[in-house]
Order: sequence, then structure tokens, then C-alpha cells
Amino acid sequence: MQAITFTTYGGPEVLKLSEVEIPQPGPGQVRVAVRAAGVNPIDWKIRTGSIRDVFPVTMPHTPGLELAGVIDAAGPGAELAVGDEVFGWADTGAYAEYALATNLARKPAALTWADAASLPIAGAAAIRDLELLRVRAGETLLIHGASGTTGRFAAQAAVAKGVTVIGTAGARHHDDLRSLGVVPVLYGEGWPDRVRAVAPGAVDAVYDTAGHGMLPASIELRGTTDRIITIADVAAFELGIPYSTGGEQTGAALAEVARWVTDRGVRIAHREGYPLAEAAAAHIESEGGHPGGKLTLVLS
Repeated sequence: MQAITFTTYGGPEVLKLSEVEIPQPGPGQVRVAVRAAGVNPIDWKIRTGSIRDVFPVTMPHTPGLELAGVIDAAGPGAELAVGDEVFGWADTGAYAEYALATNLARKPAALTWADAASLPIAGAAAIRDLELLRVRAGETLLIHGASGTTGRFAAQAAVAKGVTVIGTAGARHHDDLRSLGVVPVLYGEGWPDRVRAVAPGAVDAVYDTAGHGMLPASIELRGTTDRIITIADVAAFELGIPYSTGGEQTGAALAEVARWVTDRGVRIAHREGYPLAEAAAAHIESEGGHPGGKLTLVLS
């Protein structure tokens, strides 16, 4: 089968389209014929070696944590069956024609392949972190990176709960955020004053999905480190703020995330679907930091 692999840490150029053996499912596993794979910042952080101390890999390595596709083989004790359309977390790299997986859910018919491959990381993290932040109707939540995949999902879920959401983002995303019921604020120098201008009362919670050094001023806005979570800034460890590593990797958690889309109207913004062979181009766009929607690899 064809898969994207790299044999050394480095830039996007280390990603190669390779011929590798088709993996065989073990107990409890299934093999998925991949239709779409999510592209995430963690993929290129693994590729560069910048997080090798916490996320080491064996070379050659196939990237990709999120997938959607059709089960074509099942190991002993697997809960899902051949022919099921599924989405979830890949055990082996998702940037491939076939991948092994254990933590999956059935794909609702209303979801496209790209939709489904966009949900495991961003959707599960957003729902779990909103619960950890304990946001409730009538409160004000500040989301940094509200136009990104995780921030945008969290913003919509919070609005649905009756929360006032203020979202920092680039100007080109403000109309989209307004359409979702979010109060947009331009990020960059002076952003705390712009937040105070639209939220003269207290900001009850802060969800940082962007990084970029937003935490110290966020603490000032809150007046405390309580009810602030980041998924993007390692300064959290020095500041005494929880660093979220994502949501639960279970079929039940995935099914709940899907219901937010199919039953509760959360909308997924897609940037581009790249062919498998153009994984390097997808990484370049992701590393640029402003894709303006979910990046995926699309397989026929």
C-alpha cells in the first residue's frame, strides 16, 4: 500500500510517499481503508522532532492520528465489523491507504469523510475542556484562537449552552465568528483592552487554543489562574495553569462529538483536502499557523 513516511526528523521535505506492507489487525483492532485523514499541528511537531522527549517515534514513521474510512478487516474480539463506516483515532499512521485502529465510532451518514476525520482531536478536546472549565449559561468565556478548529468547535458548543463567547482571531475571520454567535476581538498588541471594551464585567473562563503568549494577560483579565486552560502554550507549566492534552479516546466520546454536529448544529470549517502525495504541502500550510479551516488528506 501507499503511505507517507519519514526516516529522519526534519522539515516537510522528509515526508515521502512510500510503498509499505499492509498492516494486519490484532486482537480488538480493525483495519480501516482510509478515506480521509486529519492534519494537525501535532503531526508536524512530531516530524520536526521538537516533541521527541514526550512523543518519541520509531523510524520509519507514518504520521497521522485522525482517520475516517471503511473497515476492511477485523481482528479477534473487535467490536466493529467489516463494512462499517467509521471515524476515530489511528493506532498506526493515518497518512496511509490502510491503518489499524481500536478507538472508533460509526460515522453518521450526515457526516462527510472530511467532517468525520476532523472531529477526534478538536471535537473531543473542546467538549472535555469546556467541562473542565465548568462554563455555564450566563457566563463569559474568552477563547483564544476562536477561528481554529478546536476553538471554533468550543465556541459553538459554549454558545449552545447559553454562554457569552468572546473570541480572539484575525480580522478575516470576524464575520464567520459573528455568524456563530461569537463576539470577535482582533488578536495582537492591545488585545486585552479590546476584550475589556466588549466585556466590561468579569471574564469567567479562558480557553487558549492558540498559544502565542496569551496566558499572562489572560491571568490579569481573570485575576486568578483558576478556570484557564491551554492546549497550545507550554508556559502553562510555569504559570500553574492546566495544559490539556485532549479529550477521551473512546468510541463513546467520539459518538458524543459527532452528535454536536449532526444534532446540535456545530459547523466544521474546512480549508483544503490534499491528496495523500501532497502531505508535505499540507504540513507547510499547517505550520504557517493560519489555515482558516481544517486541513485533511483525502484518499479516493
